[in-house]
Amino acid sequence: MHSGCRMALSRGLRCCQRVFSWVPVVIISSVVLWSYYAYVWELCLVTVENALEKAVYLLVFHIVFLLFIWTYWKAIFTPPKEPTKKFLLPYAEKERYDSEERPEVQRQILAEFAKKLPVYTRTGSGAIRFCDRCQVVKPDRCHHCSVCGMCVLKMDHHCPWVNNCIGFSNYKFFLLFLAYAMLYCAYIAATVFQYFLLYWTAELPNNRAKFHVLFLLFVSLMFFISLMFLFGYHCWLVGLNRTTLEAFSAPVFPSGPDKNGFHLGIRRNLEQVFGKRKKLWIIPVFTSIGDGLSFPMRMVSESHNPLLGGNQWDDEGTDDESPVSRESHVILEMDT
Repeated sequence: MHSGCRMALSRGLRCCQRVFSWVPVVIISSVVLWSYYAYVWELCLVTVENALEKAVYLLVFHIVFLLFIWTYWKAIFTPPKEPTKKFLLPYAEKERYDSEERPEVQRQILAEFAKKLPVYTRTGSGAIRFCDRCQVVKPDRCHHCSVCGMCVLKMDHHCPWVNNCIGFSNYKFFLLFLAYAMLYCAYIAATVFQYFLLYWTAELPNNRAKFHVLFLLFVSLMFFISLMFLFGYHCWLVGLNRTTLEAFSAPVFPSGPDKNGFHLGIRRNLEQVFGKRKKLWIIPVFTSIGDGLSFPMRMVSESHNPLLGGNQWDDEGTDDESPVSRESHVILEMDT
């Protein structure tokens, strides 16, 4: 009975957590909906008198607004990718691993299994990175998200403002969301400013539109400044081919920790996130290079990697999910 009560309480807490996790998204959505009403109705339709100016303001605003909403939607509802079944510890190895009490033997079990996988990064102690909760050997740049309850490929961070884990599958969408949100705020502030001055100096009649226009400028500037710092930080990360987690804790390679281990040069770093087709960079469609399971590295030598034995790739069995790419992801002495 007590066990049933604990399970019911646990389910209730998880349900409440899922509900409350949407609060930041609701707040942002409410502000955006208000800004749409205030700009379209109170500014353009009520305040602006010139018909041409009104038409241009509305046309450009709706283009920016649609791009902003599209990228925000993609950042929220694009699910993060998990490691494929190839990285899942088989039942026999799992039994051996769980029953073994000696840490060095457990490390050996994981090392033997990882010989079949394209994994290069290690824990701080040099062991294979393994998730006890998901029972998977972690691919490079993969981390477990306690909020999502899953291992996420190329995890950057968990963002409460989109209620989603930002990783390989949606990092481009998150960056575009920040960029178009900045553009949205900047456009509103630039076009509202002259009417803000007119209302502020009482050159326009004091009506209800005044308060919407005044708040539009303050809110758009406040969000623009906040987004500018966040977007600038992520541009810096993309330029160095790092995730937020890697910026705080350098990935560990067989040769030791190296924050620049995935740095390929600015152009190739950008292509890792946005793809090779530049005309698609500003469109929220998935164009990132690779499968999220393995990544090119700045300087890795097979002779220094104990996991790259004679049979690095396992050709046995099938996998319903995306197979591990057999293209070589080892790059020597890339130019920076």
